[in-house]
Order: sequence, then C-alpha cells, then structure tokens
Amino acid sequence: MEKTVSEAIAYRRSTRVYKEIPIDTEKVKQCLVNASLAPTSSNLQLWEFYHITSKETLAKMAEACFNQNAATTAQQLVVIVTRKDLWRKRAKANIAFLNKVYNKEDLSERDLKRKKMTMNYYSKLIPSIYTDFLGILGIIKYSIFQIVGLFKPIYRQARLSDMRIVAHKSAGLAAENFMISMAAIDYDTCPMEGSDTLRVKKLLKLPAGAEINMVIGCGIRDNKGIYGPRFRIPFDEVYYEV
Repeated sequence: MEKTVSEAIAYRRSTRVYKEIPIDTEKVKQCLVNASLAPTSSNLQLWEFYHITSKETLAKMAEACFNQNAATTAQQLVVIVTRKDLWRKRAKANIAFLNKVYNKEDLSERDLKRKKMTMNYYSKLIPSIYTDFLGILGIIKYSIFQIVGLFKPIYRQARLSDMRIVAHKSAGLAAENFMISMAAIDYDTCPMEGSDTLRVKKLLKLPAGAEINMVIGCGIRDNKGIYGPRFRIPFDEVYYEV
C-alpha cells in the first residue's frame, strides 16, 4: 500500500548506501512519469530524464560521481537534465496543443480571449524573453526592464543566467516529484550534486545546450545508508506569516 504524501515526505531520506536488492525498472519509470507532471515555468518543460539501468553505464556513472557510496551502491540512477536550448521546440508544442484545444466552432468570448492571450504568450512573449545572442541581448533587455521597473512591476529575469536558473528550478521541482513518488513505494533516493558534469554529459551523449541538474541514486536503503537522525532548523526560524 502506497504512503500518503505526508508519509512519503516524512519517510524520504537521502540514502547513501543501498542494499544489494534489485528494484523494479517499471516502477521507477512510473515515478519519472510523476516527475514530468511537476510544475514548470511557462509549461515549457525544459527537462529530460535519463534512467540508467545498465550495469556497465552504472559503473561509469559511479566513477563520474567520484565513487561516492550513493552512486556505487545504487541499483539504478536517474539523471535530471535541463534543456533550455529546446525552448523553441517546446513553445511550438504548446501552440500545437492549444490549437487542438481551441479547434472548435462557436468558441465563447472568454475562450476566444484566452486563445488569443495564450497564443501571443508562446509566439511573442516567450521568444522575447528567451532569444539572445552571446548574452548581449539579455543584458540590453535586463537594463530596459530595470528602467521600466522604476515605474511599474515588470518581469526582470531576462539574461541568459536568469533563464538557466528558471530551467534548473523547474527541473528541481520534477526531481522532488520523483523522489517523493519513490518514497511512497518504499524506494529510496539520494540527490547528488557531486559529479563531473562534463563526463556525465559525454556518457549520456548530451548536446552542448544540455546541463546536468542532479544525479539521483536509487535503491532500497541499508540502515547504515542513513547518516544519522534528521536535522532541520526550527520551523519558527524559517516561517514568516506576512
């Protein structure tokens, strides 16, 4: 029986040593389906998920992850990848989807207004934000937005570095969906930032525009794989009601 969301969150711990017990590839894949349902900026879904089950590739990945226990003992690995470079393709996919949704006769005034707004969003606004050339356009847009922002609220994230952060935030949300889904079925995970990302990219044959968000070890926890009791800063030190 699967855990509730709260139970899965409480159960999830970063597990650094796994038992020599195989885990079901299809169940892990379904958890990645759940990852793909995470919130994502502008619904662009600028992510990819690489599910590693090959023993040979697992060994190579473990080396690229500095042979840390969470990688060397993992039964499977998942690599969360950001693909900011695919924004045009993903924007077109959204437009195609919206054309199907609104491909009806006698659309209401509300639907017509929403169709126009969303089409303009993906065909005009998204290109204006994501289009850049060697970072130069981003700096120009950023400067203009800061000036306009003196007089009214405006979106200020316009540089290449800003859009990278946006893509990684969305990928992080997907990763959390994945890890909570794994915890719900008694599978354990460990998100690892410690890796040679260039070697990981080469192993996965990723293009230059792809970036590694994190590598996640997967398996069933060995008790010695949980390094001590959970510690969190007292909640009243991080919670503010405004």
